[in-house]
Amino acid sequence: MPFSPISRLGFATGLAHGADQLALAALPLVVTLGLGGGPGLVGLLVAVQSAAWLVVSLPAGALIDRSEKRRWMVRAQLLAAACLAAAAVAATLHQVPMLGLAVLLGAAGTVAFVLSGFAAVPLLADPAALQRANARLELARAVATLSAPLLAGLLADAGQAALGFALAALCALLSAALASRLPAMPQAAAERPPLGQAIRDGAAFVWRQPYLRAIALCAIVWNMGFFVLMAVFVPYALTHLGLDAAGTGMTLSAYGAGLLLGALVAPRLAGLLRTGMLLTLGPALSVLAGLALLAGPTPYGVLPVAAFFLIGFGPMIWQIGQTSLRQVVTPAGLLGRVGATIQVAVFGVRPLGALLGGWIGASWGADAAMLLVPTAFALSLLAILASPLRRLGSLEAAVAASG
Repeated sequence: MPFSPISRLGFATGLAHGADQLALAALPLVVTLGLGGGPGLVGLLVAVQSAAWLVVSLPAGALIDRSEKRRWMVRAQLLAAACLAAAAVAATLHQVPMLGLAVLLGAAGTVAFVLSGFAAVPLLADPAALQRANARLELARAVATLSAPLLAGLLADAGQAALGFALAALCALLSAALASRLPAMPQAAAERPPLGQAIRDGAAFVWRQPYLRAIALCAIVWNMGFFVLMAVFVPYALTHLGLDAAGTGMTLSAYGAGLLLGALVAPRLAGLLRTGMLLTLGPALSVLAGLALLAGPTPYGVLPVAAFFLIGFGPMIWQIGQTSLRQVVTPAGLLGRVGATIQVAVFGVRPLGALLGGWIGASWGADAAMLLVPTAFALSLLAILASPLRRLGSLEAAVAASG
């Protein structure tokens, strides 16, 4: 039985994220074990790779809105495959500048693919099936995120860390092959303003549209809190929660388990709960999780494990719900730019959260920095409760209310 377009897009998305996560996991291993670099060089190259999400998103979103989506996805993954293969060569030859450029351009391919996929889903799935379609794509992303570090670690243990880039290139190539089998998705007929104006139009639409504005504010504040948590949790766990290294690792892995279960149950919950309640659930569970992390040591680390599970589970349900909502209230000709605007806002605040957490942790202790986590999660919940999203009954009602 042939794959449906959404199934094919799901596999292509999983491979694209797998390529990106493999490269992200392989990079510090290659620098440390193969190039003899220290934390400074690792941090620099990881920052270079991550910069693609900030630098490329806005122009890519504008160009995607005026182009055929399938062509963009194929070209994006061919670019990623070529650059990740070049990264493997650069790592083998110990060419650090070439390695940095290769991972930057490889990540740029992932950025363009992700934005194209977001814009393609409403063209491939019926409105009633959007929640299920987005859940399938998020499940593929979660599986890739969990499995890629394991594969990179196994290759590094075998003394072949650079092969992680080669395997990532193969994943990107397979993703391009699957994307090429998608049906054609012509762009919406629209005027083509200059690129700068097109980008400003996308940002202005996000700010004017009350649902999108609330989603953006919620995502910004939540990600700030999450990256404060990522910056300080390990020292906090070792000194305040009584966990050892193995217990800390198990606690962090609970986040991935929450992501997977959230992606699996989100479509069913979408049929049982109002959309507003679904979008409230993720921030609300995050607040509970943030407070649980402040409770101190518990037997077998039960509360920290439960907290990280909830931080994965609730926000995954929120992610699927808000993605579907963005797709139904955004005109087809703006989908790329709306996705890019929110993506830049989220990725822009992540390093700020990590820096803030690290600064407060270094100045006043990890326990002081951890107080910011439930505070930021509570503000993200407030962004939903203070907006029309709280009263939203369904995606269909959102379309009607948005005209």
